[in-house]
Amino acid sequence: MKVLLIGSGGREHSLALKLADSPKLTQLFIAPGNPGTAQVGENIPIKVSEIDKLVTFAKKEKVDLTFVGPEQPLVDGIVDEFEKQGLVIIGPSKKGAQLEGSKKWAKDFYKKYEIPTASYEVLSDYPSAINYLEEKNTYPIVIKADGLAAGKGVTIDSSFAQASASLTACFIDEVFAEAGKTVVIEEFLQGEEASILAFTDGETVLPMVAAQDHKAIYDGDKGPNTGGMGAYSPAPVVTKEVEKKVYEKIFLPMLEGFKKEGIVYKGILYAGLMIKDGEPSVVEFNVRFGDPETQVVLPRMKNDLLDILVAIKENDLKRIVLEWKEETAVCVVLASGGYPGKYEKGKSITGLSFFENEADIQVIQAGTREDEQGNILTNGGRVLGAVGLDQDLRKAIDKAYVGVDKIEFEGKYCRKDIGFKAL
Repeated sequence: MKVLLIGSGGREHSLALKLADSPKLTQLFIAPGNPGTAQVGENIPIKVSEIDKLVTFAKKEKVDLTFVGPEQPLVDGIVDEFEKQGLVIIGPSKKGAQLEGSKKWAKDFYKKYEIPTASYEVLSDYPSAINYLEEKNTYPIVIKADGLAAGKGVTIDSSFAQASASLTACFIDEVFAEAGKTVVIEEFLQGEEASILAFTDGETVLPMVAAQDHKAIYDGDKGPNTGGMGAYSPAPVVTKEVEKKVYEKIFLPMLEGFKKEGIVYKGILYAGLMIKDGEPSVVEFNVRFGDPETQVVLPRMKNDLLDILVAIKENDLKRIVLEWKEETAVCVVLASGGYPGKYEKGKSITGLSFFENEADIQVIQAGTREDEQGNILTNGGRVLGAVGLDQDLRKAIDKAYVGVDKIEFEGKYCRKDIGFKAL
């Protein structure tokens, strides 16, 4: 099969590695890809936003199946456009992608279908939002930009001063542009966070193993939110009992809701959860693989990923039984100095050759590019991920940090406590 994978980050490098293992794969294209994906497939210089060009390429190359990595093209309706042209693509329709594209739409959906989540209020102007804060007067409180903000549109504010600053960023400074013109203000949920991703063909939902992301930039979950500074799987907070509750109280009502709303949803459901006293609540849903959760979930999967995607295409996901390795996986993200604020690009990266002969330590490329001389340079906020695999969690953490120590670039930054919660 010829497969087109859309995206250019660490998630896509992990997906490319997994797809390349499939005996069913004859050719893998990645658009636009990165130097990591170029090692397992052919990078195509088309941006994820250039949907018409992607359609044209898929038709010209007679691509059998397209899989979408990032959220933006899904929210922009790439699935609808591909299907209009008779092309096979795995992902939710534009209507279904609102689940991630609009926090307001998502919260209203949870409420309508009795999916457990925090109480909330939707506000569309600064004075009303300030008035709501003054009336509510309960902290900490969560403020979310309604639209897509690359994982950075959420603040947890512990005082009126902090919350009003978050509202100023959205409404006055327009830091998130159109995405911040409406905000959702939520009750702060106590507990421990975890993520469960699932495959669905619209009829069957198959949850994957749980993972735990580390969103904040600094150790101890301090500082502003990022796209994710590291992850590990499995997440001990997700017991068999919690898994059962997530399936019955969250995933199944979600699927029933889609059917009642006439929403075609095929692909990935990503549940960001808060778990307290064994009870899960939805923090958010995403409509694609998580990053960096993908980097710790896929290395543990025994199944052929392409076989699963074909089953989704054929509405036959019920035939798949997911199987998992007993190993723990830990991913530590190496970021550019200054991220998630301003940072410089173009810094030379050394040490990548270390990973060529390591079976249980991987390097995943994310924000990287290759210059004309073949040197790998930094090209984003989150640059690389070092992934350690071992039966023992402590050893998996140690292996990931061995990988971290082998890589050098100017301004390299990472958290030093990834996975420690699970210890």
